[in-house]
Amino acid sequence: MPNSEELKDAKWRKARASGGHGGDCVEVAPLSGGRVAIRDSKDKDAGPVLVFTGSEWAAFKDGMSKGEFDF
Repeated sequence: MPNSEELKDAKWRKARASGGHGGDCVEVAPLSGGRVAIRDSKDKDAGPVLVFTGSEWAAFKDGMSKGEFDF
């Protein structure tokens, strides 16, 4: 699990298509060891952060590109 300092210093980004208003998308940030963190842009400071290993994140992206999820 990342420490709070690692999350604070993370380089968070979101999709360009989400708009510039800041409260309508998830944000993603790379972490040490190839891990990836995800959070809700509406609740950046107090909301939960999900952390995935590099292989978990790759499997998720692969599933998204294949349409395996019903979003």
